[in-house]
Amino acid sequence: MRPYDAFLLISFGGPEGEDEVIPFLENVTRGRNIPRERLAEVGEHYFLFGGVSPINQQCRDLLAAVTDGFAADGIDLPIYWGNRFWAPMLADTLERMRDDGVRRVLALPTSAYCNWSSRTAYLEDIDRARAALGEDAPEVDLIRPFYDHPGFVEPLVEHTRAALDALPAQQREGAHLLFSAHSIPTKMAEESGGPELGFGPEGAYGSQLAKVARLVVDRLDREYPFEVVYQSRSGPPSQPWLEPDVNDRMEELAREGVPAVVVVPHGFVSDHMEVKFDLDVEARQTAEKLGIGYERALSPGTHPAFVAMVSDLVREYTEGREPQRLSTVPRCAGCHCRD
Repeated sequence: MRPYDAFLLISFGGPEGEDEVIPFLENVTRGRNIPRERLAEVGEHYFLFGGVSPINQQCRDLLAAVTDGFAADGIDLPIYWGNRFWAPMLADTLERMRDDGVRRVLALPTSAYCNWSSRTAYLEDIDRARAALGEDAPEVDLIRPFYDHPGFVEPLVEHTRAALDALPAQQREGAHLLFSAHSIPTKMAEESGGPELGFGPEGAYGSQLAKVARLVVDRLDREYPFEVVYQSRSGPPSQPWLEPDVNDRMEELAREGVPAVVVVPHGFVSDHMEVKFDLDVEARQTAEKLGIGYERALSPGTHPAFVAMVSDLVREYTEGREPQRLSTVPRCAGCHCRD
């Protein structure tokens, strides 16, 4: 008997018009006492793009590619999509799945790493949505973190090469690679796994980000100086978050005489708003102000290797296929990750 009868993509969600921006941000920040003026400030990022976040269309594109991939790979599972903070909402999708007769669901989050916000929060949202439906709610299993799967790493390698090639030859020779991920509070990072589990001071999250950066650099044509940086912090100044910030680090590198940087958004699955604004607008403006070269690599998006990874992960759960991993990783703390 097939262990699952549907596949579900779970993503963050985003507005698709100016009138949706503030309601969307209210959903994201509900219960966190974020001042209205802060929401308006963040909303301006979306208004630069007509109030449309790229993420929903990116999910549609990925779903279309996965549908074709499932058909080619002989995976007979209907495909659904639910978001955490904007339509189509996860709770509504689970209700529709229940009404369609779906009982067991295999779900893929659009997040590759381990920490509360990128994994445990998904599990909590699933639990809330199921509780609202009652006893006949579909059961949902969340696919493991996939940061070191070849299908995630290989697109990053290809896109990093392309970004390096886009630099003038003289700048490329001395370029520095900045692997960028969403910053989180240091306490949250520590809670994702500490030294007792084999992780460093930045927890499982920071350790995994460092592993992926190393995996990418090892697959380039030559060794480039590289490091992990962070972006998109949103907490109060009094609360410590993971550092260094990508803009701060670029300023330091410029003072050291580095001629160019390539920013690789390895913390993200697709080029959504925090990539398009924080890296393509803010970080690029920082580089222009500093007078250094700047290129930004693409995220995995709908790269064929990433799409093929989805089929492979599904078979890992439906057929007991051996997990594909490019590194040996300890089990995380509190993320309910599968070994």
